Amino acid sequence: MKLTKKIVVSLLMAMSMATLSSTTFAAEKKDLNAVVREAAEGTIAKIEEAIVLVEKGGNQDAAVAAINEARQLQKEFRYELTERQRQKANDKLKVAREAVVSGNDKEADETLKATLSEFKEMKATYDASHK
Repeated sequence: MKLTKKIVVSLLMAMSMATLSSTTFAAEKKDLNAVVREAAEGTIAKIEEAIVLVEKGGNQDAAVAAINEARQLQKEFRYELTERQRQKANDKLKVAREAVVSGNDKEADETLKATLSEFKEMKATYDASHK
């Protein structure tokens, strides 16, 4: 009886582990290129959102939040040929955020527009080599 109980428990444990592991392996894996493209598009969208908020002279907190989100998204936009340019653009996002916080909308607007053009250029470079 003890032997039968041990066999049944072992069998149930093995079946549950097999079920669990098969669902883990069945999870959809994202393509690395898709992740990088989403990061680039998201970064560009957040910078554009920040530009609109700064131009309207609206909510400072919302503009800072959009810039912070762009800074987080750009971390996933990794491509060897544009890495240094991405780092410099990230530094410009820091400057733009500081300008928004200090209330210097003109400097923030100019910096954000320059950063936007850099990210668009980087995305074009990435897209050209990853068709």
